[in-house]
Amino acid sequence: MAQNFEKQKRSFFDRLLDSIEKVGNKLPDPIVLFFILCGITLLVSLIASLINISAVHPVTKETVEVINLLNGEGIVNMLTNMVTNFSSYPPLGMVLVMMIGVGLAEQSGFFSTLLKRAVVSTPKKVLIPSIILIAIVANAAGDAGPVVLPPLAATVLMAFGYHPLVGLVMAYASTLGAFAANLIIGMSDTLVAGFTGPAAQTVDPDYVANPAMNYYFIVASTFILLPVALWVTHKFTIPRFGTYTGEIEKMEAITPEESRGLKWAGISALLFVGVILALLLPENGILRNQETGSMIDNSPFINGIVPILTIFFFIPGLFYGFGAKTIQTSKDFGDMLGKSLSTMGPYIVLVFAAAQLLSFFNASNLGPIIAIKGAEFLQDIGLTGVPLIILFILFVACVNLLIGSASAKWAILAPIFVPMFMYLGYDPAFTQAIYRIGDSITNPITPMLPYLVLLLSFAKRFDPKIGLGTLISALFPYTVFFGIFWIILIVIWYLIGIPVGPEGPILLK
Repeated sequence: MAQNFEKQKRSFFDRLLDSIEKVGNKLPDPIVLFFILCGITLLVSLIASLINISAVHPVTKETVEVINLLNGEGIVNMLTNMVTNFSSYPPLGMVLVMMIGVGLAEQSGFFSTLLKRAVVSTPKKVLIPSIILIAIVANAAGDAGPVVLPPLAATVLMAFGYHPLVGLVMAYASTLGAFAANLIIGMSDTLVAGFTGPAAQTVDPDYVANPAMNYYFIVASTFILLPVALWVTHKFTIPRFGTYTGEIEKMEAITPEESRGLKWAGISALLFVGVILALLLPENGILRNQETGSMIDNSPFINGIVPILTIFFFIPGLFYGFGAKTIQTSKDFGDMLGKSLSTMGPYIVLVFAAAQLLSFFNASNLGPIIAIKGAEFLQDIGLTGVPLIILFILFVACVNLLIGSASAKWAILAPIFVPMFMYLGYDPAFTQAIYRIGDSITNPITPMLPYLVLLLSFAKRFDPKIGLGTLISALFPYTVFFGIFWIILIVIWYLIGIPVGPEGPILLK
C-alpha cells in the first residue's frame, strides 16, 4: 500500500521536497552559519557606513547611522566585550538552569516511562485522541517526545489492529507539528523568550520577556490542533496505510521498579505543586506581587518561573530514579546531570555566536535600521494586520525547511522582526507567538531535523522498502491543516485582541 502510494504521489511535491532537502543539506551547520553571519555583519557595517546609510527613529525622531565595526575603535570594542556579550546573554543561564531539571527527568527514565504508562493504560475508544494529546504535551519533555513516543505509539496501535506506521506518523507529526502548543510551560518557552527579550530591548531597554507570555495561546492551540490531528489521521493516514500484514510486536511491560518510580515521582510532584499553590493562592502569598497582589503582573511567581519549572521537573525525576533504582549512588546522580548538560555543548557554542551577532547588530545600528526601514516599507505598501501575520507565518515556515533549529532561527530573526513589529505597534509576545506557529507547522516534513531520519529507521522495521518520500508525504497533511487552522486561530485572536499570555498583549501599551 505504502509503496504504491509512493509511486502515485512521486510528482511535483515530492520533487520539490527532494530539492529542499538537497539545498538544506548544503547549508553549513547552524553554528558555522552564525559565525558566517557575524563576518557578513562586520563587512556590511563597513560598506554601509561608507555610503552613509541611515534611518529616522520613529519614536525619538533621531537619525540612526551605521557605525563601522572594522575601524580601530570597533575592533577594540569587539575584543574587550566578547566575553561579556557571551556571559551576560539571557538565554544561556535560563536554558542551562532549566536543563538541570529536564535533563535529570530524562536521564533517570522518568519521561520515557511516564509516556509508556500514559499510552498503554488508555482505553481503545479514546486511544488515538489520547496519543495525540500526549504527543502534543510531550514536546515539553525535549527529545523524549519525538524519540520515544512514535515507536511506542506504533506498537500500541499495532496491537489494536492499526497499521504501525499510522502510530509512527501520527505521534511524530503531533509532537513536532504542534511544537508551540501545550498545556504546560516547557523548555521551548524559556528558549524563545530568552531571544525575544534582548531583541525587544534594542527598542525598549526596560522590556522584560517571561517564558509564560504565550501561555494562553499555547493552551488554546492544544485544543484546536488535537481535533485537527484526529481528523487528519482518520481522513488520510489510516486509509493510506491500510491493513498491516507483518509480524506484530509486543510492547515491553512496565516493570515493578518503574511502577514504583512513577508512584514516588507522582507523589513528590503533587507535594511540590501543593507548596507552590500554598505560596501563591493566599492574598498575602510570597509568590504574589507584594504591592499589587497580582499573581501574574511582575510577581515572583512569573519572574521565578524558570527555577520553579526546573524544580518541578527535577524533583519527580530524582524520586523516580530512587524508586526505579536508576539512581542508586551519588555517582549515578552526578553522571545523569553531567550527561544531560553535556548535550548542551552545541547550544552553548551557538549562544556564543548569537551573542556576538546581536552585539554586532546593536553596536553597528544595522538591526535598528533594518527594522525601521522594514517597518516603513510595510507601512508604505499597507501590509499590516492580518496580511502581515499570515505572510510572516509562511515566511518562517519556509525558513524552517532549511534551518531546523528553533533557537538558531529565532536568534537570527528576532533581532530584526521583533523591533520591526514593535515599530508597527505589536508587542514582542505577540510577534513571538506568530513566529512559533511558522516554526512548528513544517517541523514534521523538514529534513533538517535529525528526528526524521530516526523516524525513517523506525518505519523500516515495519516496511523495509519505505522511502523518505513516502514518509514525508504521509506527514504533509498534518503540516497543511495545522497551518490552516493555526492561522485561523491567531487571526481570530488578533481581531478580538486577547492577550497571548501573562504580560503578553497583542499591541504595545
